[in-house]
Amino acid sequence: MGFLGTVRRDGGPRVHPISPILTDHELFALIVPGPKLADLRRDGRYALHSLTSEPPRHDDAFYVVGTVTEVTNRPTWDRVAAQLLAERDIESRWPGFEEMVLFRFDVERCLLTLTKAEDGFPRGHTRWRA
Repeated sequence: MGFLGTVRRDGGPRVHPISPILTDHELFALIVPGPKLADLRRDGRYALHSLTSEPPRHDDAFYVVGTVTEVTNRPTWDRVAAQLLAERDIESRWPGFEEMVLFRFDVERCLLTLTKAEDGFPRGHTRWRA
């Protein structure tokens, strides 16, 4: 789970929980019709924040920012949707599933915060820019 920050029509922030989908090369999300979908179509800037662990390391976090691109290619939509369902061990699509819109999240910056060094990443903040 992650928290998606978008820009409302009046310029203010809006935050929604989403389930991002990370493939081998790209970051996606299927977005349900509603305010966040309208935000992304109008102003493609986003921020996505996710906590990475449970206590005692609950202060670990990951954050990405960038812009989105709406994906209209049906084979890509089907592939990403299948991955989402498989990762969550869901056997069938729920009502309204087909109405979701696929977005690719282009990453401009990342911030990884760890309370303990892990997998080659140091304790503290690790920043990355495209």
